[in-house]
Amino acid sequence: MARRKTDLDALVEETMAFAKSFHVEPPMPLTIVEPNGVPAVKWIDSEREEIRQRVANFKVHQQRLIKERKDYAASEWERMLASRG
Repeated sequence: MARRKTDLDALVEETMAFAKSFHVEPPMPLTIVEPNGVPAVKWIDSEREEIRQRVANFKVHQQRLIKERKDYAASEWERMLASRG
């Protein structure tokens, strides 16, 4: 039992010495930047417009994928028909 206590004390001392060997610098102080003449933003209109734009982009992406899938299916169908005969 005494050996465990001695080992534990040695480990604690070694850990404390290791922790003290590090030098930690304090973080940089925060600076506040004041906006200069930033135009006011209408959040409701800009958010709605962003949503409209995202929906439009998504629809275009969907249409492109549908067209690619149909083209691929048609080319595979033609390839299968050509290999039959």
